[in-house]
Amino acid sequence: MSAIPAELLAAYLETEYRVGGDAPFVLRIGEASAALRALHQRRRVQCSAFLSAANPGSQLLEPATNAQRHQALLTQLRRLGYAPLPGLGQHPLNGWPAEASWLVPGLAREAALQLARQWGQIALVFSAQDAIPGLVFTACG
Repeated sequence: MSAIPAELLAAYLETEYRVGGDAPFVLRIGEASAALRALHQRRRVQCSAFLSAANPGSQLLEPATNAQRHQALLTQLRRLGYAPLPGLGQHPLNGWPAEASWLVPGLAREAALQLARQWGQIALVFSAQDAIPGLVFTACG
């Protein structure tokens, strides 16, 4: 984590990780989520990961490129047998464009790390059975 610039780390910690679907909710790092816990129970899973394919290495890409990457990640997740929910990672103040993402119920930490690395991501959000989202760094970027 020491290689992550303080400003970038702060941005990750302050970002709102919005989950869509029938009952939308927002995840915040370090804050237990009753909505996520309920989702885990409904889906009968012990964990979930919130990840994106957008802007690898925190370098802005064209919106069309990010959209293609987002769809390709969805295709990959479905091929792996997951049913992700649409998400959006957005900092409330810093002006960085919102990043289309996926909340993937049942995606284990190591598998999530592998996918995030494959897509060039610096970090992902992982929630275990306690439904407290935390940052997991990939050593990419």
